[in-house]
Amino acid sequence: MRRVLQLALLTVCLSTSVGCMLPLYSATPERRVQQLLFTSEDLRMIVDEWERIWFLDSPSHLTPLRTHGGII
Repeated sequence: MRRVLQLALLTVCLSTSVGCMLPLYSATPERRVQQLLFTSEDLRMIVDEWERIWFLDSPSHLTPLRTHGGII
């Protein structure tokens, strides 16, 4: 049983480092740039989505600057 647990732990440790042994992106420069752009755009969209979920993208009504045309 102990041997099986050690083997499972070793398998999990090795499977998480696949990006180091196997290349994560393509070898051709054009394809690699496209993959990197897609990855960075996905990460940027996560921040926008997080702000939308927590209503951080809506204007604050506590400031004297009114968005509906009131006092400036």
